[in-house]
Amino acid sequence: MLTSMPHHNLTLLGFSPLKSSSFALFLRPFSLYPILASSPRRPRAAGYRRSDPSPRFPPRRKWSSFEEESRQRKGMSSSSDSFEFNKRRAEGKDKIDQPKKSLKRNTRTLNPTNTIAYVQILGTGMDTQDTSPSVLLFFDKQRFIFNAGEGLQRFCTEHKIKLSKVDHIFLSRVCSETAGGLPGLLLTLAGIGEDGLSVNVWGPSDLKYLVDAMRSFIPRAAMVHTRSFGPSDSTPQIGGSSKAKEDPFVLVNDEVVKISAILLEPSPSEEPGNKSGETSVVYVCELPEINGKFDPAKAMALGLRAGPKYGKLQSGQSVKSDFKDITVHPSDVMGPSVPGPVVLLVDCPAESHAEELLSAPSMKSYYSADGDKFVNCIIHLSPASVTNSATYQSWMKRFHSAQHILAGHETKNMEFPILKASSRITARLNYLCPQFFPAPGFCLGENVSAENLLKVLKFLMLWFTLRPHVNLGLDRSCIPSQLTSSRVIDELLSEIPEISSKTEEVKRLWNGPHNNKMMIEEPWLNESTVPSCLENIRRDDMEIVLLGTGSSQPSRYRNVSAVYIDLFSRGSILLDCGEGTLGQLKRRYGLEGADEAVRNLKCIWISHIHADHHTGLARILARRRELLKGGAHEPVIVVGPRPLKNFLDAYQRLEDLDMEFLDCRNTTSTSWASLETTSPEKTTSNGSAEGSLFSKGSPMLSIYKRPSSPVTDNASALPYLKKLKRVLGEMGLEDLISFPVVHCPQAFGVVLKAAERKNMAGDKIPGWKMVYSGDTRPCPQMVEASKGATVLIHEATFEDALVEEAVAKNHSTTKEAIDVGSSAGVYRIILTHFSQRYPKIPVIDESHMHNTCIGFDMMSINMADLHVLPKIVPYFKNLFRNVVVDDEDGEGEEESDDGLMMSVNKVSSFFRN
Repeated sequence: MLTSMPHHNLTLLGFSPLKSSSFALFLRPFSLYPILASSPRRPRAAGYRRSDPSPRFPPRRKWSSFEEESRQRKGMSSSSDSFEFNKRRAEGKDKIDQPKKSLKRNTRTLNPTNTIAYVQILGTGMDTQDTSPSVLLFFDKQRFIFNAGEGLQRFCTEHKIKLSKVDHIFLSRVCSETAGGLPGLLLTLAGIGEDGLSVNVWGPSDLKYLVDAMRSFIPRAAMVHTRSFGPSDSTPQIGGSSKAKEDPFVLVNDEVVKISAILLEPSPSEEPGNKSGETSVVYVCELPEINGKFDPAKAMALGLRAGPKYGKLQSGQSVKSDFKDITVHPSDVMGPSVPGPVVLLVDCPAESHAEELLSAPSMKSYYSADGDKFVNCIIHLSPASVTNSATYQSWMKRFHSAQHILAGHETKNMEFPILKASSRITARLNYLCPQFFPAPGFCLGENVSAENLLKVLKFLMLWFTLRPHVNLGLDRSCIPSQLTSSRVIDELLSEIPEISSKTEEVKRLWNGPHNNKMMIEEPWLNESTVPSCLENIRRDDMEIVLLGTGSSQPSRYRNVSAVYIDLFSRGSILLDCGEGTLGQLKRRYGLEGADEAVRNLKCIWISHIHADHHTGLARILARRRELLKGGAHEPVIVVGPRPLKNFLDAYQRLEDLDMEFLDCRNTTSTSWASLETTSPEKTTSNGSAEGSLFSKGSPMLSIYKRPSSPVTDNASALPYLKKLKRVLGEMGLEDLISFPVVHCPQAFGVVLKAAERKNMAGDKIPGWKMVYSGDTRPCPQMVEASKGATVLIHEATFEDALVEEAVAKNHSTTKEAIDVGSSAGVYRIILTHFSQRYPKIPVIDESHMHNTCIGFDMMSINMADLHVLPKIVPYFKNLFRNVVVDDEDGEGEEESDDGLMMSVNKVSSFFRN
């Protein structure tokens, strides 16, 4: 999560590892015209502006004035080789400057009458099947969510469900499938407003292991309201150890609802390491009974005049008759009460849980209409393999009149995306440029019968109404309309008729230079020089797939950071793994293709411990373990900062992740050199990226070697380092080198270098070099590591006008990112990690984009197509020319949970020059 920093915490430090004039230029903060957010303007096409800026934009701020203001503000000197960053944030000391928070827990005045109450399937996990569906129990003044799998925030953002209103979260199991979205959700709530919010989190006893793991990156204040129940070895839980097995655990019991938990604990599995979700929970939600209807005629007959006594009788109080010497009781004037609705949420991950469910004594009172309680609705979160079993079917038959909602996974659901806004943009990009935006693995449904369409779609936003009682039952009015690829393209052609001709121009880009108008206007796009490493490169050599290109938290259009490096038959590498990465793989490759991609993962590299870069890791690792279970395989190698190991070690008490860990600091150039020398400490790092910033005497050295995170002993890491070297060789890679960057403590970038190969004549061809920045300010070691790179994937969180905010948060602006690559002589630059204030496309200056492209989710860049990459940028202005905040279907604005609009750009053009 990003937090603002006061100006007095910004520090200007000077380093001089590079003396090139180009580097001196890139170091100068550069501000473009600010985007005004005052008055709405009429949409207009984005174009190349050659004239002076409009008077409504202030003139560009010159470097000299900015430098003088910066010196005056900070009271420090600067030089041409200086770079500006927030030192306290880089050291992790910025948290000390902030007051200790005691996050506010949602408490609301309850409304016992509850005129509105319903249960709603949120659809999370329904198309990609990578997580468990979530369920919302809604009341006038209270909200309850059951399960918080990956993608929950993104789904709720799209459908305008405010998670800030949620009071309680209940987990049916504690594993990555049901709780993968919980860390991000807790951080989002903690960042709302000035004081932040917390939420009650409930789960079986394994919840304590998840809480222990999350402590490595989530403030303790965000988790003070987590409570577990059920048997435990050490921690006291709700109900105590003497509680009878047949008695449910009562978690919530107020005038609005009673929520109880029934534990399903099958016999422990004999398979080693199989810990995932061993304990499952059935949640019982019981609403209070509804009083019978008041009969005024009976009241008058008993000598009561109309007035306050009528209200007392309706509230259950007896009153004295006005005209007779009798006491009138509520039963004298009220009709029979109506039993309150009862809803069951059942999650049986395996048939052994179903056997426990069938024999659970605490379920007996719910089985029939003659029982103590009548069940109106049962939501089955169990997979189809369980619900179709004879055991489970036998249990379902015990409920004679209940409405059964099978919310488990169905393969055909993949045809109906739950993230429609993102799917619409992906389809448009695919129409414009299928070479870089291939058809997603989940093709939008075209030929589905109306019956099947209803069956699938109704679970994506299905409501079961509980109050008012007259509407008790399923509500199909909220079923979303079908989204098909043909419908998306028809909308696009209607909105931008000339886009069809643009797609033809894009196709011709792969046929070499030609004399079209675009090439005449932009002669730099005729670039014909291609690096020698790309000579006759095969299409099965390497492909970069951008799975997430947003920052901070998932949004409607961009998921958080993840880059999939596909080396095809030789394996694959994942660079960062934000929440929802597995779902993105499934959207890109389809169910079977994504599983194959996960099986082929040889290494996962994590840049730093911020949640938007690693909270999808457990889900990926758990899925890989599941796919490879029972067969011969090697654990995947996870390379990351030391705090990540603390998280993984704690989490493995919950699920076996089948991985081996290497600290990023064991994969720096110096550490790799230790494989070749018996005296690692004598290894020089002159000119190396790590030596330039963290050399002896450097003011940043304390950041790298803080007492709380000592440098790992290379000797103990050598076996894993040798294994990684072997794995890299099998993938055709020569190097994976981590280097420190300036963002937060233990933040890294990475270099991947391919091994040499030979051409048809037998001549050696150098291997390509790819650099990924992670999150960082522009800094010397970033430029040094990027020298001569074939591809640089660099974060560009902010537009150029927000350079001071970029400095405060140790991120980069678009121009700063481009200048890093230009200074290092990079062939192609890909910008990513955009702030979610830019919902569809970031604000960019086209005049700097001669070797650069903007990244989008699901963009797939084959090394054989790198020469075409920048030529696509001008076409984006056509596709997004009408992008405004208030567009036709509300997709131009993102509403955060605190009601603030994420998109602050109130102009239609996202291109500046």
